[in-house]
Amino acid sequence: MTPPRPAIVAAVAVHEGRVLLVRRRIAEGTLSWQFPAGEREQGETAEHTAVRETAEEVGLHVRPVSVIGERDHPVTGRHMIYIGCEADSADATVVDIEELAELAWCDQAALAEKIPSGLFEPVAAYLGEHLG
Repeated sequence: MTPPRPAIVAAVAVHEGRVLLVRRRIAEGTLSWQFPAGEREQGETAEHTAVRETAEEVGLHVRPVSVIGERDHPVTGRHMIYIGCEADSADATVVDIEELAELAWCDQAALAEKIPSGLFEPVAAYLGEHLG
């Protein structure tokens, strides 16, 4: 029997009323813009995965604040864990050039443009409290 695939942990990183999104070079179905994310490694907490993936993908240090929620993603089928994070600054840059094409700091209006299908409700509620 094949062991289950590791969960994907997404860092919902906020700084000064904006949230960080990254655009993958290869879209996953209709998903192009998304939160920095990656597979949880063995022995790693979800919070640590969020910190590590954000640093690896965009060179940004974040502090985990809370677990926002979990679900099986309706497009990818992967188990997702969303971690609310605070970014120390907005000095992010595309570090993982093989995986990412660009990044953007988004307010509510830009977020709606980049993810028109809407967000997982607990993530939307979290961002409703943290975005300007």
